[in-house]
Amino acid sequence: MPGELRGRLTALFRWVDPGPGSSHLVSDASGWWRDPQVLAALGPALVAPFREARPTVVVAPAVTGLMLGPLAATALGVGFVAAHKPGDGRLPTGPLTWAQSPPDFRGRRVDLAVREHLLGPDDRVLMVDDWVATGAQAQAVREICAARGASWLGVAAVVADCPAEVARELGVRGLLDAGQLR
Repeated sequence: MPGELRGRLTALFRWVDPGPGSSHLVSDASGWWRDPQVLAALGPALVAPFREARPTVVVAPAVTGLMLGPLAATALGVGFVAAHKPGDGRLPTGPLTWAQSPPDFRGRRVDLAVREHLLGPDDRVLMVDDWVATGAQAQAVREICAARGASWLGVAAVVADCPAEVARELGVRGLLDAGQLR
């Protein structure tokens, strides 16, 4: 990945103190979405490690994945499929394939769904997301892919903050690790 993109990502990122009663800082990546140079470079940088695997579709979970997924899909010249969450208020109609994640970094289990007709046995799936901390959502998306007969290629993330064994198991490749965001 070009050093210029890494530098812009780290410069535009901030940790925010949400105020009294909070036990931790909250990540703020909004600067990434505001910067046109970052937006132009993210798709190609995310997919670079997976280009030779020839993905046929990019899948990404709501909400941030709905921005990153199309950038990655466009860079590959393939289509995009959203992984919906019931709480986001935009569940599509029609048959859905569902999976529930294992507990995430907050201990929550997240339900994800993909429209059945959009994934099939001929697909080679690349998942894209902004941050992978536990791999919980990636595990759920991989389960959906398996249920639809699609092949799992891995996860392209802006920040890979998961344990090494999780990264190996799920094929996580990040542009940054959390230690670079101080």
